[in-house]
Amino acid sequence: MYEKKKLLLKKAYEKAKKELNRTKCSDVSILTYLTFELEGKFGSSKDVRTFVRYHKRLIKDNRDYDIDEITLDQLSWYVGYNNFEDFCTNVLIEKDKGETKIELKIDQDEDSLSEKLSKIIINITNTPIFNVPQLAKNGMGIGAMILTLVAGLAYGGGLGENKYMYWNGERYVGTDSTYVSPKFDVVAMDKNVYKNFKKITRPDTLTVENAIGKAWYSKYNNKVEFFTMDGINPENGKELRKVSEHMVDFYAGVK
Repeated sequence: MYEKKKLLLKKAYEKAKKELNRTKCSDVSILTYLTFELEGKFGSSKDVRTFVRYHKRLIKDNRDYDIDEITLDQLSWYVGYNNFEDFCTNVLIEKDKGETKIELKIDQDEDSLSEKLSKIIINITNTPIFNVPQLAKNGMGIGAMILTLVAGLAYGGGLGENKYMYWNGERYVGTDSTYVSPKFDVVAMDKNVYKNFKKITRPDTLTVENAIGKAWYSKYNNKVEFFTMDGINPENGKELRKVSEHMVDFYAGVK
């Protein structure tokens, strides 16, 4: 459980840092922003001093520290999951080396990333560069791995290319299975959509200059959402429209 709490806090910290979007910012500034985001969503949150303690103990000191279930659920929501249980079940650890992305999925009953590596599933996507000796050098014994590689030379010759994808709320995630869970619709892989279609989660960063001709939107039930390319909103099936100056002025930009 310690490894999962640490990973959750690290992901939340990194997302808050990215959203804060400042050249230089302290841990306190980042964690203060995180606190405000959680309080804005849930109406209450641990104070920044508590998050500073979490960050110091779990990440800097690399030691376990107790976090209550409510806060774990709130942090899980912030990084894109329904709750902490969902995070533990579905979290992917992404390791990038060159153009190759390796995603490690941890089984729900796994408490440590360093033990029982036979339970780890490795999905290799994008450019098919798979360096087995390097993984072994990094401590991943070959006999302790299960390699899930999709056969075929799809999209220009790929070892382990995913044939399907599903929308996770912010972007499409590749998979080699036609079924992920009841809440996800798995569709055929479209490499262009997979790489370029994303929800713009920070519409306040949109301006007339950077949005016109480069962003699209859907409006449904008085809810406006912005995306990085044309297509259909995966969440409601509505066709997207080009962003106009009016849409930026009234529904995006800094408020």
